[in-house]
Amino acid sequence: MHIDLLMLAGALSFIAGALHLAIIVGGPRWYRFFGAGESMAMMSEKGSFKPALITLGIALVLMTWAAYAWSAAGFLPTMPFTKLALVSITSIYLVRGLGGLIIPFVTDHAQIKQNSIAFWIWSSAISTLVGLCHLLGLVEIWQTF
Repeated sequence: MHIDLLMLAGALSFIAGALHLAIIVGGPRWYRFFGAGESMAMMSEKGSFKPALITLGIALVLMTWAAYAWSAAGFLPTMPFTKLALVSITSIYLVRGLGGLIIPFVTDHAQIKQNSIAFWIWSSAISTLVGLCHLLGLVEIWQTF
């Protein structure tokens, strides 16, 4: 089962990374639809490369995380620092997911309020789900490291 969970975690990270690449191609409307915030959409409308570079960076991180999950599942060759990487990746997903379910309700910060409550709930639920796939898969293979 751990291999299935890590394969699923990797697939979800890969899909999220690919979606970020599609957002770059989709332009300002896609930045708005997927909740990147009005400032990112406006920069994209003005021809700035900043939104694309930020989004590309996020895509590369997500695809690297997919590679680590697939490596731990045995689908890809062993990667360096796999145990540390998976613990970090799992923690980041879970903190983002659980924090995103709390923070929009306890702050009025402009960076948080620029996104809708629906964005925070959906993106946080997805992050929590991916984090749990990582966590359960990691727990099952912990002794093999």
